Amino acid sequence: MSSQVRGGTRWKRFALVMVPSVVATAAVGVGLAQGALAASFSVSGQSFKVSTDKLDGQDFVQYGSVAVGKDLEGNDASHAVAVSGFSSATITNMCQSVVTPKVPFIGKSVSLELTAGTNPKRPVEATNLYLDVSQLDADADFENIDIGVAAGSLKKKDRPNGIGIQPGTKANENGFAQRADRAVLTKVEQTAWATTAGTFKLSDLKLRLHTGVKECF
Repeated sequence: MSSQVRGGTRWKRFALVMVPSVVATAAVGVGLAQGALAASFSVSGQSFKVSTDKLDGQDFVQYGSVAVGKDLEGNDASHAVAVSGFSSATITNMCQSVVTPKVPFIGKSVSLELTAGTNPKRPVEATNLYLDVSQLDADADFENIDIGVAAGSLKKKDRPNGIGIQPGTKANENGFAQRADRAVLTKVEQTAWATTAGTFKLSDLKLRLHTGVKECF
């Protein structure tokens, strides 16, 4: 996986330092005893896939956490995630898909597919965007990146619109994190457990249901 460089780091190396921190967060009592919780709601028993041609985000932050909820049988479930946040972002040609297996009365899987921002001149727009991600492939370009920041110190004093740990959630403020003034991700393919945003404007929104498995990638 190739990466463009700005701010002195490559995405592949960036991912390699992030993964151990996420695993460590999950290993400490699955994060629950320490209160390291991601999205401010109980996540569903289904992860979903998101692809996009380009995500251009301001005030990027990332830290390890745990998404907590139930599986499809109603049992307690926890998932180690890398929480990626942006104070604002534009997203071009976004696709989101989720597959529900063995739907009652139909007896087959049903896929929900959502697309938006297909016109480059009218991208998806989001503010205070947080993504709870378990897998990400992309090319990435960072501006003024800092790796190894304490999660509780993510917000820069000279960035009035900057963000830190997602409001309403908990994370180890002394844990590993990283930040950048800007992050541009292209050819993005990710698996996530949750997405939250202050505002989320979906231009050219289309939602379709398909019998069988039909995913964004």
